[in-house]
Amino acid sequence: MAALTDADRIAIGDEFMARMGRDTSGFGLTVPELRAAFAAIDDYLIANAAAINSTIPQPARSALSTAQKAILLMMVVERRYLKGA
Repeated sequence: MAALTDADRIAIGDEFMARMGRDTSGFGLTVPELRAAFAAIDDYLIANAAAINSTIPQPARSALSTAQKAILLMMVVERRYLKGA
C-alpha cells in the first residue's frame, strides 16, 4: 500500500487540529512538527503492514478485506487509547 499523499497528510492534520480546537500550542508543537508525526505514523503502517496482517488469525485474515482489517485496527486503537481500555 502506498503512503498517503502530501494532500492527504495535510487533510488529516487539518482534521486533527479541528478536533483539538485548532490550537496546536496546547501540546507544544508547530504545524510542521504535527505533520511530521502524521507522516511518521503513515510510514510506520506501511513498513509494518505485513506484520500487522500476519497477527490476524485465520480464517479472519483470509476472509476480511483490507478495508475491513483497517476498520478492525481503528476500532482496537480507539478502544485501547481513546476510551482508556
